Amino acid sequence: LPDVEILASAGNPWPPPAHRKWCLTSGAGSILIGMSIWKSVYSPQPSTRKYMARTFRLALAQINPTVGDIPGNTSKILDYLERARDAQADLVAFPEMATTGYPPEDLLYKKSFLTDNVAAMEQIAEAAEGIAVILGYVNILSLDRPSEDVGPQITNAAAICHDGELVDVYHKIFLPNYGVFDEQRYFQKGSVCPVYRIGGVLIGVNICEDIWYDVGPTSVQRAAGAEVIVNINASPYHRGKGTQRQAMLAKRAKDHGLFVAYLNTVGGQDELVFDGQSLVLDPTGEVIARGPQFDEALLVVDVDADQVEQSRMDGAEWERISD
Repeated sequence: LPDVEILASAGNPWPPPAHRKWCLTSGAGSILIGMSIWKSVYSPQPSTRKYMARTFRLALAQINPTVGDIPGNTSKILDYLERARDAQADLVAFPEMATTGYPPEDLLYKKSFLTDNVAAMEQIAEAAEGIAVILGYVNILSLDRPSEDVGPQITNAAAICHDGELVDVYHKIFLPNYGVFDEQRYFQKGSVCPVYRIGGVLIGVNICEDIWYDVGPTSVQRAAGAEVIVNINASPYHRGKGTQRQAMLAKRAKDHGLFVAYLNTVGGQDELVFDGQSLVLDPTGEVIARGPQFDEALLVVDVDADQVEQSRMDGAEWERISD
C-alpha cells in the first residue's frame, strides 16, 4: 500500500525566495505517515541515496461532472475510485472541482453548497483505503461574507487523501481572469507549492493554469525534488487547443526532466465544452498515454520514476526561479 508523506509543504512558498537554504531533518516541520523522511531532499548537496526500481501506477479519472449535482458527482467519483483500486493504482486523480462541476459560478455564494461540497470530499477521503487520491474541490477558509457583493473566503483546491483521511490541501495559485474565466471574483489564491512522497515517489500537485507558466509552481516543485507532476484541470476546448496544450506540456516535462500527468474533465456547461484528452508525458516530453477526446475514461499508466534524475536545489536555481 502506498505510504504518503508531506515533504515540508510550508517550506515551498510561491513566489520562491532567492538564496534560501533547504535542509530538512526528520520531524522538522513535516507531517510523516508511515515512513521517515530522507534528509537530502532539500539539501543543496547531491544525494547519495540509492534507488531500487520504483514503478508508480497512476490512474487519471477523466470524468464528466455535472455542475451543482454534488451527490451525483460523488457517486461517480467513488465508482472511478473503486475502478482505480481494482487496477492496483498507487494514486488516482480527479479533475478540477470534480465535486461541484466547473464552473459553479454564483453557486459559490451559497453556504450550503460549499459545505455539501466539503462533506462530499470527506466522504471520498474516507473511501481512500489502500490508495492515494487527488480530488478537485472547493476549500472553505471562512463562510463569512463582508457584504452582499463579496462571497465566502474559498480556494480552488486539490485534496490529497490516503487511508481514509485528508492528508493535505493544495490551493491553486494562478487564477485565470480572462475570456470565459472569472476565478478572481470567487477565489483566494494559494501561496505554497507542496511535494508529497507517495509510494516512494515524489509527487507535485498543481491545478490547471498553474502549469501554463514557464516559471511557476512546477518549477518550485521540481527544485524541491518532484519526479511526477499531477495537474488537474477543467480546461475548455477550442479548435487547436489539443495541439497547443500538448506542446506546452511537452516543454514543461522536457525542461524540468520529469513526468507530467495532465488530467482534464469532459462534458459541457452552458457555452463551455471540455474535451478530455488527458496526457501523461515522460521526462523527454514524449506522450506515453493519452485519454480519449470528449469521452469519459480511466487512464491507467505505469511510470518508472528512476527515469527522472534526482533534482538538486542550490542557490543559483532558486535565484533563477525567484527572478
